[in-house]
Amino acid sequence: MGESLNPTLLNRISHAVRPDFARTVLARRAAAALLVALAAIAALRPDPAGTPQDVVVALHDLSPGITLTADDVALRQRPATTLPDGAATSLEAVVGATLAGPSRRGEVLTDARVLGSRLTGLSAGPDARIVPVHLADAAVADLLRPGDVVDVLGSPSGDSDSRPRVVATDAVVVLVSAKPAAGGDERIVLVALPMARATALAAATLVQSVTLTIH
Repeated sequence: MGESLNPTLLNRISHAVRPDFARTVLARRAAAALLVALAAIAALRPDPAGTPQDVVVALHDLSPGITLTADDVALRQRPATTLPDGAATSLEAVVGATLAGPSRRGEVLTDARVLGSRLTGLSAGPDARIVPVHLADAAVADLLRPGDVVDVLGSPSGDSDSRPRVVATDAVVVLVSAKPAAGGDERIVLVALPMARATALAAATLVQSVTLTIH
């Protein structure tokens, strides 16, 4: 019978072809520890969308020129990183203010979207009120800028023979609404006047078509 193979050689061959189970188990444990560490890091990392913050949003579609009430707005949470500059964060800052432009349901209201009494007080006296005016010729709105002083002229709607008369003088333009995105030519001009004259102008615009002359 021939000489048996060298045991040392057999051990080497077996070691080369057999998986090193100790190393395999160690590698698996290291991989598991790495995954646990990555999960912990992900859990501790700040939310990319930012911490939720209370902001004022419109509860339904709103028209420009209205005085906002508690039925029009509410506090809702939104991610801080998605909020526009000047977002209102309290109902007190919005309720009672005048809406400067149209707002959709769920839209975050900002300081540029609402007009408080401070602005009107500076421009038209301490008891000033804002009046929304629909112009007979919407193209006139393109010529106006906030701060312009205008007179409002009106004539009874549908009466082409009636001569225009001055409805209000020295009204201060507060805001001119943007052109509607979906077309159309309806534009609104917000003007500030002392309370008594503002009330008279608002009443007149209900029954008259109006236009403006610019100082």
